[in-house]
Amino acid sequence: MKVLVLGASGFIGLPIAHTLIHAGHLVYGLTHSQEKAKKLAAEDDWVHLISDLDLVIDLAGGSADIQMLSVGNLEAFTSTAQATHLSHAPELNYIYASVTWVHGDNRTDVITDSTPPQKPAELMVWHLESEQKIITDQCVNRIVIRPALLYGRDGSLLSSLFKSAADGFVRWPGTLGGRYALIHVDDLADLYVRAAEKAPIIHGIIFDAVNKYSESADDILQALAKVVGANIQSLRTVSILCFESKLFFTNLSAVYETALLTTSLICPYLARTLLDWCPLKSGLVDGMQVYYAAWKAAQK
Repeated sequence: MKVLVLGASGFIGLPIAHTLIHAGHLVYGLTHSQEKAKKLAAEDDWVHLISDLDLVIDLAGGSADIQMLSVGNLEAFTSTAQATHLSHAPELNYIYASVTWVHGDNRTDVITDSTPPQKPAELMVWHLESEQKIITDQCVNRIVIRPALLYGRDGSLLSSLFKSAADGFVRWPGTLGGRYALIHVDDLADLYVRAAEKAPIIHGIIFDAVNKYSESADDILQALAKVVGANIQSLRTVSILCFESKLFFTNLSAVYETALLTTSLICPYLARTLLDWCPLKSGLVDGMQVYYAAWKAAQK
């Protein structure tokens, strides 16, 4: 296949591009800075490729600040596809990256890919609108993938947690009892390749990209403290981390942190059933020593 990856140099995009190449596909990559997102939404420096492509993977939409870019990408793709694609040729394929945070915070109910989102995290509400625009578009084979909280390599959103540990404290906003839906970035890349290769027969489907099990936030912090050799007594003294009473958390201070700490008990089945996808990487707690070491190596 000929694949264009929008956001190809990012934390998600680079592993996806590499995995596609290793699978024998021809990959074009494009990346933009967030600072120029609104301006770039109107640009068409990649649409000339569409007539010669099999698939576009849109990884540009990460926050509401670049919602316009995400919507602009889809509009540019569909309009150009209509104008240039031959009527007798197979439909083009488009994979959009959303996020499992659209399911919202729920500490009691198990949900699946097919569960309608009820109370999405405020920061990610706009993703639902974008998902519907893509899923209902009739000009292309359209697929949505919702990655969970990512780990591995340079840490992604967990990098601030690793940095606090490297500085001598284990700080993490939130409340006791949270459980996170997680996915290793390499397992996510594998899912994207499987979805790309079967795009013509799975169009219109939304996949939650999540490990088979959620992980306790309490366990994650304890595992990290153990790996870095935290002095429990000194940490008690400054009231940052107390193992006996499990006071691991600081107060929430922003909608970003509220989204980041969303508890979702997700039991996905569609990717496993339709794509024979199975995450292979160790969980965050079990592999903490490796993942912390990977983060440290990425800082050099």
